Amino acid sequence: MLHGVDVSAYQPSYDTDGLDFVLIKSTEGRTYVNPRLDAQVKRARDAECVVGFYHFLWPGDVADQVAYFLSKTPEKAGDLLAVDWEQTGGGTRASNADKDRFIRAVKRERPDHRVLLYCNRSFWLNHDTTDYAGDGLWIADYVAAGRPRIEAAWRIHQFTDDPLDRNVADFDSARDLRDWAAGR
Repeated sequence: MLHGVDVSAYQPSYDTDGLDFVLIKSTEGRTYVNPRLDAQVKRARDAECVVGFYHFLWPGDVADQVAYFLSKTPEKAGDLLAVDWEQTGGGTRASNADKDRFIRAVKRERPDHRVLLYCNRSFWLNHDTTDYAGDGLWIADYVAAGRPRIEAAWRIHQFTDDPLDRNVADFDSARDLRDWAAGR
């Protein structure tokens, strides 16, 4: 298992010691860009971590959200892209169709990138009806690292949010993760 974190504007800084990957919130909806994005990307790249970016999906306007995400995200070859599918602060959520359309559109626009679905165990078990996760499932379930309580293939497991979101990736080596992320 490889170790990583995911960060957003709530983390002004983070330690990269012992990390193989960093997933960074890039955008949300059609109007929000993480104000710490550039500094967080630099820190991850300087530490030679595999970098990923995620978009917090709001209901509707999927094509606009895809365009916004891709226009604001400083991705490079070998970076991961993901959609964060969960309940919004207003208590709504994007539909299964929105989630699937978002992943497919990002894959179409960025065919050389792996595209992941991030969701928590409850969403996966109680809201997802298609089991579509693009190139891989990034599942949040706060149990022992690498042991999410689901019966589905997964690539990344978020196992705690204390002191920040910690994750493990189901790869044997950092090279394996890099090769997979690069489509090799």
